Amino acid sequence: MVVHLVAFGIAKDIIGKRQRSVQLDNGATIADLKSHLVNKFPDFERLASLSFAVNETYQLETFQLSDECEIVIIPPVSGG
Repeated sequence: MVVHLVAFGIAKDIIGKRQRSVQLDNGATIADLKSHLVNKFPDFERLASLSFAVNETYQLETFQLSDECEIVIIPPVSGG
């Protein structure tokens, strides 16, 4: 299946662009996506946390993804 990523902040910098499509196995979860991202972009492993929203709703790592869904990667926020 193909899912569509939208990345912000440091996640966008790591991926190299704001949007990207990713091929995953059918039945993949957000945890599987995270593993895929760490394997392809090892800098993700350095982030303290990542949140994911699927079709505009925050989801846990156990959430099962579906073909053509949009996944927003929300990196940790810092500032002052």
